[in-house]
Amino acid sequence: MKKAKTPLSTASAVAAAGALVAAGAVVTAPGATAAPQRHVLARTAPRWVAGADSLGAAPASRTSTFRVYLAPRGGTDALKAAVAQVADPRSSHYRHFLTAAQYHARYDASRATVRKVSRYLRSQGLAVTSVAAHHRFLRVRGSNADVQRAFHVAIRTYRHRGRLVQANSNPVSLPATIGSLVSTVTGLDTTPHLMRHDTAPPSTGFRNARPCSRYYGQLAAKYEGDFRTKLPRFDGQTLPYAVCGYTGPQLRAAYEGSRTPLTGKGVTVAITDAYASPTLSGDTATYTSRHGDGSYAPGQLTQVTANNTRYEDECGASGWYGEETLDVEAVHAMAPDANVVYYGSRSCDNGDLSDTLAKVVNQNRASLVTNSWGSAGESTSTDEVAADEQIFLQGALQGIGFLFSSGDSGDELANTGIRQPDYPASDPYVTAVGGTSDAIGADGRFAFQTGWGTEKYTEDADHQGWTNIGFTSGAGGGESALFGRPAYQKGVVPNSFGAGRAVPDVGLDADPTTGFLVGQTQTFPDGVYYDEYRIGGTSLASPLYAGMTALTTQNAGGRLGFLNPAIYAQAGSKTFTDVKGSPPDEGNVRADFANTTDDSAGIVYSVRALGRDSSLALGTGWDEVTGIGSPNAGWITSIHSK
Repeated sequence: MKKAKTPLSTASAVAAAGALVAAGAVVTAPGATAAPQRHVLARTAPRWVAGADSLGAAPASRTSTFRVYLAPRGGTDALKAAVAQVADPRSSHYRHFLTAAQYHARYDASRATVRKVSRYLRSQGLAVTSVAAHHRFLRVRGSNADVQRAFHVAIRTYRHRGRLVQANSNPVSLPATIGSLVSTVTGLDTTPHLMRHDTAPPSTGFRNARPCSRYYGQLAAKYEGDFRTKLPRFDGQTLPYAVCGYTGPQLRAAYEGSRTPLTGKGVTVAITDAYASPTLSGDTATYTSRHGDGSYAPGQLTQVTANNTRYEDECGASGWYGEETLDVEAVHAMAPDANVVYYGSRSCDNGDLSDTLAKVVNQNRASLVTNSWGSAGESTSTDEVAADEQIFLQGALQGIGFLFSSGDSGDELANTGIRQPDYPASDPYVTAVGGTSDAIGADGRFAFQTGWGTEKYTEDADHQGWTNIGFTSGAGGGESALFGRPAYQKGVVPNSFGAGRAVPDVGLDADPTTGFLVGQTQTFPDGVYYDEYRIGGTSLASPLYAGMTALTTQNAGGRLGFLNPAIYAQAGSKTFTDVKGSPPDEGNVRADFANTTDDSAGIVYSVRALGRDSSLALGTGWDEVTGIGSPNAGWITSIHSK
């Protein structure tokens, strides 16, 4: 690896010291005792540059735009201390939330801070082009030479993720007189940090083949009349056909019970994704009328979308339409009277999604936010992590709980080469929702639940057996390398698991084999029209939990805020079902159209084995697949009115 040269004689010493000091440390370059002290901003050097080969110094005259985020008044530690008070069920301040106006009055950076930081940046030749709402950050433009001088960094050129990019090879530092006023700097690394949605909606027309079961175990996978297929047994078992897709009434009965009068009325759930489906309103109206979820009342479903979209091809915009449709229909399935606000980001870039989350907290319409997207592992630029977390903290003080799906690739080893959880699910100030495989019977009750982890078996050519082609998908989880173990997990997550933030926190239905029936307008060979298909992923689990928690919020008579301290306080109670053990069925048989839409090219059969999640283990108590367990009807009434 080539070593980057720093642009200033003192900068290299500062950067070396920055590697040894804690966050926010103030350092003085050795041998320069009279020189001004510098404040090093932790996690502002991209982690990936340590293992990358530099192509050389970036051109000094090249200009770029970036953001300088201003620290909250009183500092981030003060924010975290306040969140600990309002989120802890044992605290006298529990659920004593601020309005958005109160938050801004108390914690926004002052005008004097804006002036002071801006003055320094301009003195270094940089242009402050605008100030974001509520003084969240400064938009700055300047040449690489000016950036290097202002921040004591080396800007170098790299080839990263197939792109020619530039990035700083060492952490940002600022004069000690203003260093504490800045929380992070983003955008010096020009790599787009594109997030993925945590499921795989079809990009073109897709239907599930028949046979399939209306409820779990309805049809056995054997000779079925006109299908004229005799399927081999699997390890001596005749397996059931996969469900056609659970609907709202089935999921409500299984998770919420048949007796609750709660419907989420008066509660608002926000959903964030990239882009916006042009057919969402019509699709949801058709879907609810067909499946007993109750039609949306006027104004119950609204959309807040972006006009200046970008990265449509790289993000796969049409796939995000399916994600949005799944999220909206799943929340409504669990909470038919809750208000739903969909926020569409201009792209799947983490910076754009972060801006969307900031819009959610500043508008303050919702008490819960479900997010079915994330990075493959904790690969997001660490400077952006600090910017994101300030949004999560603001939301927590305003009584907003953030839910993130834990991912669909198990331990992520195959994707990233490292066993790790996904981000933002790994952030300690969000609720990470893992996955289960749910067997809901004819009576609307669980026949069983197990952890979601799938191995696929294809039928042998002689129709006498099945061949294992390996792990295909499963709930994400693991130990964070970015975040330490939060206080609420201590005593619940085993010490043997390590010292990092443990993912996930809870688990709900995510297995596509036991998935949810979604209705969406798609492009078929014979036209564009509405149809339905079964889908899963922790993209399903997160909105299911958001909808269910809307009932908890209604019962509690007001916002719940950051959920994790309350969740872990109930670990081992009857509020959550401890998902453990082996399922009675080894798997389900799935029938798929070879051409995805009809039987003209034949039907392909496969076995989707249950409970086989890469290296992540299901077990008694907290585990890496389902967290402390799966919420049941007890969760709805577990938090009482203030």
